[in-house]
Amino acid sequence: DKLVTGVQTCALPISQAPATANAPLEGNIRRAINTLPYYSVFDDLSFSLDADGTVTLSGEVMQYYVRNSAVSAVKNLPGVTRVVDNIEVLPLSPYDNNLRIRAYNAIFGYPALSRHAINARPPIRILVKNGNVTLAGVVNNDLDRTLAFNRLNGLAGAFSVTNELR
Repeated sequence: DKLVTGVQTCALPISQAPATANAPLEGNIRRAINTLPYYSVFDDLSFSLDADGTVTLSGEVMQYYVRNSAVSAVKNLPGVTRVVDNIEVLPLSPYDNNLRIRAYNAIFGYPALSRHAINARPPIRILVKNGNVTLAGVVNNDLDRTLAFNRLNGLAGAFSVTNELR
């Protein structure tokens, strides 16, 4: 019996899954991840919680200290028996860093999408690995999903753009 819950922003949509006995623990895990001090728009973390209290963390982050902070924050929560760390730390690359900044500006500098930048944790996540860009997170509608993708689809230097926005 495994329940998978995604963590992208502070304002996650309410799960359509039936309520479980682990709901309070899921909320605590989500809060612990969302309050990490260096968790940014360039990181994307998710988790799954097994019935026995095992938490599996997954996703991609830019820095090792974000991964380490996430693991530490979750493993110290009451009710968590074990933490499995499946978080990938993206490779260091000045090319990717430049691409991240340009992708950020292309999305959040665009008037129709700029409202997403006012959140403490913007709902659109920009993941860059070896010149390949992935958009992750949650947006309000299909138009925002399409606009964000189109803003990056022609971005110079991006080898590919994958749209995983929900």
